[in-house]
Amino acid sequence: MKMEMIQELPVPEELKRQFPITDDVKAVKAKRDEEIRKIFAGEDDRFLLIIGPCSADREDAVLDYMEKLAALQEKVKDRIFMIPRVYTNKPRTKGVGYKGMLHQPDPLKGEDMLAGIIAIRQLHTDVVEKTGFTCAEEMLYPENHAYLDDLLSYVAVGARSVEDQQHRLVASGIGIPAGMKNPTGGDLSVMMNSIIAAQSKQTFIYRGWEVKTEGNPYAHAILRGYVDKFGNSHPNYHYEELMNLVELYDKNDLKNPACIVDCNHNNSGKKYIEQIRIARDVLHSRRHSPEITKLVKGLMIESYLVDGNQKPGGEVYGQSITDACLGWDKTENLVLDLADELSR
Repeated sequence: MKMEMIQELPVPEELKRQFPITDDVKAVKAKRDEEIRKIFAGEDDRFLLIIGPCSADREDAVLDYMEKLAALQEKVKDRIFMIPRVYTNKPRTKGVGYKGMLHQPDPLKGEDMLAGIIAIRQLHTDVVEKTGFTCAEEMLYPENHAYLDDLLSYVAVGARSVEDQQHRLVASGIGIPAGMKNPTGGDLSVMMNSIIAAQSKQTFIYRGWEVKTEGNPYAHAILRGYVDKFGNSHPNYHYEELMNLVELYDKNDLKNPACIVDCNHNNSGKKYIEQIRIARDVLHSRRHSPEITKLVKGLMIESYLVDGNQKPGGEVYGQSITDACLGWDKTENLVLDLADELSR
């Protein structure tokens, strides 16, 4: 094999012994996991917001954002339940560029995966301890989930990964809700097949072990728009698309039918400001259809301290270095408006 072996990485159990979590953190996770389970099971009608930066690029700015979000959560807690996005590994369409804190704890320095694994575990731990939030991650590398499985409350399988066998099978055994995005080409049958696989019992190889799972009853759909063969973005969050998803769920024997609408990516054509309009549009559809109300459990919103984005190494504190995000003022106003709408 033409690979250079750089350094051997610790197994998850070893890293957890080096960087343990407290009983208080364990209790926070257990409580939040149960609350989230009830929302997906239809036992709690609060609306989910999976919200936060496109990528968690630096701990200080992420923690500042999360502390603001925690204060906002307190204002809307009767209607909205937030799961912050702390995405520390980023897919790259062409395989090059900044791949997240896991690869580069410092975006201006070279890749160091050992330092990255330690940094992302520390960041997730600090978020729980400082804000009481347990967070969401994208499962870009299924093998790495075990480094954070005692801290996370939600996982998303991305549009480029959702057709991959390993992602589907690992999602069946993670014990928390797994959102399966529609693929970049928009074929919803691919997404539905991934949900079926994740909800089913599985036996497979994971980190050198033969393992088996009982299936994940909270695997569900994420609609994020799609790209046609000419490279044009198309949304799939409108009333008609949501009713189509209702019908697809009706045709399959799946537990806890649910959908999260991703307000950015191809739903917005990567025009981050459109997330505000899209979020309100989805709530309008819910208000006019009991089937959509029951199916659509929440939204995914990309948000950070400052509007827009910049290149890695940019000097704007709290501005995304990957996809453009809503700034804090717009985020706060949107969340308060959504809470008001949900109270009607």
